[in-house]
Amino acid sequence: MEFLNEMILKVNDFIWSYILIAMLVSLGLYFTFKTKFVQFRYFKEMFRLLGDGASGEKKEGSISSFQAFCISTASRVGTGNIAGIAMAVVAGGPGAVFWMWLIALIGSASSFVESTLAQIYKVKDGESFRGGPAYYIEQGLGSKKMGVLFSVLITICFGFIFNAVQSNTITAAFSNAFGFDRLVVGVVLAVATGIIIFGGVHRIAKVSEIIVPIFAVLYILVALFVVVINISEIPNILKLIFESAFGLREMSVGTIGGMILVGVKRGLFSNEAGMGSAPNAAATADTTHPVKQGLIQTLGVFTDTIVICSCTAFIVLLYPDYSTAGLEGIELTQVALSSQIGPIGNIFIAICILLFAFSSIVGNYYYGESNIDFISGNKTVLNVFRVIVVGMVLFGSVTQVAIVWNLADVFMGLMAIINLVAIALLGKYAFMALNDYTKQKKAGIKDPVFVAANIKGLEKVSQWKADKEEKAI
Repeated sequence: MEFLNEMILKVNDFIWSYILIAMLVSLGLYFTFKTKFVQFRYFKEMFRLLGDGASGEKKEGSISSFQAFCISTASRVGTGNIAGIAMAVVAGGPGAVFWMWLIALIGSASSFVESTLAQIYKVKDGESFRGGPAYYIEQGLGSKKMGVLFSVLITICFGFIFNAVQSNTITAAFSNAFGFDRLVVGVVLAVATGIIIFGGVHRIAKVSEIIVPIFAVLYILVALFVVVINISEIPNILKLIFESAFGLREMSVGTIGGMILVGVKRGLFSNEAGMGSAPNAAATADTTHPVKQGLIQTLGVFTDTIVICSCTAFIVLLYPDYSTAGLEGIELTQVALSSQIGPIGNIFIAICILLFAFSSIVGNYYYGESNIDFISGNKTVLNVFRVIVVGMVLFGSVTQVAIVWNLADVFMGLMAIINLVAIALLGKYAFMALNDYTKQKKAGIKDPVFVAANIKGLEKVSQWKADKEEKAI
């Protein structure tokens, strides 16, 4: 087992150190400039669209923009926000938090592009829609094989490995907080997962739109309380983060590269910007213009990393012994919060991680389902996939955490490379869609409507026909 873990680490380091960081940063900057800083320019519009999506009428059998946002946020907000950030601080030092922030700000432009493309190339699935990288790779690049390869990677990565990561963290948290047997907790999780995922995307959307907003807000409020009672220490924490990110000590001992790597990896694991996962949820939304969902999904990156991950980072860094306690992951976050609000902190984190990670399990499952449909529409294949997902949830609850996390990094890296290549080649259509949206907004149109035939190269996409009337979200 130790030999296997070492081999996985070597592959992991090669992918991330030599390929992915360069691609993520360069493409993130490229998309930022080509969209004229869309992630900042349209920040207010993102909130307006999300509010309209939450309060507006929804077509029978369709998925609203808000529900699609909740499905992707359910996948984003999980162990990466609580356990992953604690691991990043221990492994990379406080400076890793800065690089996590930076990759989120840059990567949010990539998130806009990939989610907008998912909407442009989505296909009809009964009364709702499905899509994602496999679909825009096939239609936009004309490569079915490349689309299938991505589908296989995301199915293994999210449906199997990431769900094992989520269940692993849940059982560790409950074992630490209540002394529960990890296998027993794993069995309960596996049964609950089966009940939800056999109900299809609409049940997943319903669960996500309930769990995600309530507990995300609750976690943020608790973190804000910790910050307020330690307000005098916050300037020192911020100073520590920035000094560590650019510190002479880190450069002199050669640790700055490792720190950047840890920050970028844990940031991407958490917010998934550019990875190609969130577009699978973005494509499900019934909206009048692709850019609307692109903007809403961009807001998800800010919510995940700049808000929720920062909450965890502050909680951990306010714990004086974070680097010497010999703890990592979820256990460190539990101890750190308990040092601020007492024993209830241990229990609170366990409950939060249960609901965050469980919502991630069902969100991750949907990404796999959408791509299983792309590879084969056979219901038997889908049901076999569902059974394996339940099995991986159970397996992850009792396995070694290091191997699970390292496997997650490898598969995440491979699928991100394929998606980044695809959106680099197809990004021009997202830019043109954004220009179309901006032009309509400047003309005084409150809810712009997209017609694919108006953009050269998109005349043959299956949706967005001129005669199709859609109600604004």
